[in-house]
Amino acid sequence: MQALMLAAGMGKRLGRYTQNGTKCMVQVNGKALIEYAIEALVKTGIKKFTLVVGYRSDVLKKYIQSKFNEDNLCGMKIEYIENPIFDKTNNIYSLYLAKDVLVQDDTVLLESDLIFDDKILNDIIKSPDKDLAMVSLFEPWMDGTCTLMDSDKNIVGMLDKAHFNWADIGNYYKTVNIYKLSKEFSKQYYIPFLEAYQTSFGKNEYYETVLKVLTLLDSKKIKGFEVRGDQWYEIDDPADLAIAETRFAPVAEKLRMMENRYGGYWRFPQIKDFCYLVNPFFPPKKLVDELKSSFEVLMRSYPSGARQQNLLAGKIFNVLPDHIVVGNGAAELINSFCRMVTGKTAIPYPTFNEYPARFCNSETVSVPVNPETFDYSVSDILKVVDTEKANNVLLINPDNPTGHFLKKENVLVLLDELKKRNAQLIFDESFIDFAEPEIRYTLIDEEIIEKYPNLVILKSISKSYGVPGFRLGVLVNSNKEVIKEVIKNNSIWNINSFGEYFLQIFDKYKSGYKESCNLLAAERARYSKRLSEIPGIRVYPSQANYVLCEYTGKISVTDLTEKLLENHNCLVKNLVRKIPFEGKNFMRLAVIEPEDNDLLVEAIRQEVIANERS
Repeated sequence: MQALMLAAGMGKRLGRYTQNGTKCMVQVNGKALIEYAIEALVKTGIKKFTLVVGYRSDVLKKYIQSKFNEDNLCGMKIEYIENPIFDKTNNIYSLYLAKDVLVQDDTVLLESDLIFDDKILNDIIKSPDKDLAMVSLFEPWMDGTCTLMDSDKNIVGMLDKAHFNWADIGNYYKTVNIYKLSKEFSKQYYIPFLEAYQTSFGKNEYYETVLKVLTLLDSKKIKGFEVRGDQWYEIDDPADLAIAETRFAPVAEKLRMMENRYGGYWRFPQIKDFCYLVNPFFPPKKLVDELKSSFEVLMRSYPSGARQQNLLAGKIFNVLPDHIVVGNGAAELINSFCRMVTGKTAIPYPTFNEYPARFCNSETVSVPVNPETFDYSVSDILKVVDTEKANNVLLINPDNPTGHFLKKENVLVLLDELKKRNAQLIFDESFIDFAEPEIRYTLIDEEIIEKYPNLVILKSISKSYGVPGFRLGVLVNSNKEVIKEVIKNNSIWNINSFGEYFLQIFDKYKSGYKESCNLLAAERARYSKRLSEIPGIRVYPSQANYVLCEYTGKISVTDLTEKLLENHNCLVKNLVRKIPFEGKNFMRLAVIEPEDNDLLVEAIRQEVIANERS
């Protein structure tokens, strides 16, 4: 077995990353793609590696020589074939230049823009099948040639972009661009077809096209060798590079990178996200289908301005449109409103950090909480208001990340007392709909906001309504001037057409929404019970769609969260850098679908037991 890499291309889409070197010299976490590839090939025992080079070939050769010698190559020889017209040809010509190499031995063919798990290379070489194309079940992030396979894994078709049908993606397998080709296949079929195809269509084509023709003529010539999508990545541009660095980073760095992405996890479909907080039981399929039916119209239409958005939101929450404003998620409203806040603001910590970060014109002071239970009372808040002469109180209810909850009667008492003190309550009820049904409430009520002009309510629609991609939130206050100022601080078209349409049709699904919140509350209770049965896990009471857990075992919670990601593909929120959890062993676990919650429970149980035994 020998290896062949096509590395003549210019990699223009990578811009500055290939200005001074080739595509396979691009660094992923401090190491070039070519280094990863050579190290993987050495581990398989391959003794001959040929590269077809072109663009900056002298630079690439010198780089490889600087990194590898007889000792670390373990007897593997590296040879080169020059493609002198690399800028006028494509990889079909580069492969044709290596035709004499292909007939010498069975060959692993790979492209230069890949990073992959060493294991998959070793596995395809050891497979008893002679002619294989490595493939992965299609995932939304993938791009390029796809294959169709029969029940015996024979490749029966190869699809380019022109023939791709999104309705059939469940049957598609993306080519990884790693192949195992026998010398017999190369000699009898592949090389003759390469020659014929170039004669007819020229040298500026792709070698996959020839494979496509071969599979159409004889579907039993090449089999698919399936690997997972998280075992490889193709790097075509800087965005791909960022994804690849996250996927293939050491676990501690990978965890940090994932946290710093703040979402976009559809690019990592194997990972179960227990960090970001979304209602798993809403919206229902019927609502989604209604949105899909208007997709093209919405995509091509400008959204309405703020006045229309506020009318729609006012209808949903039964308040006057002059008392409500819609934001691009609660985050936009936090930013737009908090810059208007002056004086001192009392905040019980821990809290959602976006608030204190945005109080640019207000000094923040802490409301002390019980260090054992993280709870606090109205009297605790008022004591700080009086001592510090605070002008504002921030109350997230349920609180994030503790899930601590103040009942309605207590919050109304707080409002009365703050009104007497001419102080304002900033009340975030983003998670309040997940509270137990018997204590669930909302302050978005025309009677309440009229009575308490010192009440400003913020609510994330993204979290509780299960549509974070639409970026929706509302702010409610009876002072029309406050509403006008927030609108002024927002962009003119801050809500896209999909978000507006969701607001337009939501009323039809209100009963389903209420039921989804009841399901969430029941699942949280079940989930919390199962977690509390794990030795060393303390679960705190919560009324939100997440639970706060303390780990009291042998290792740190950082080590535990890393093991959950590395061994189980479960991403959880490590609170080690959050006030007041610094240096402590706390994590926040989202409540999602029951089967996924059970998966996490078992993953934590396995790691805890393994740590206790070590």
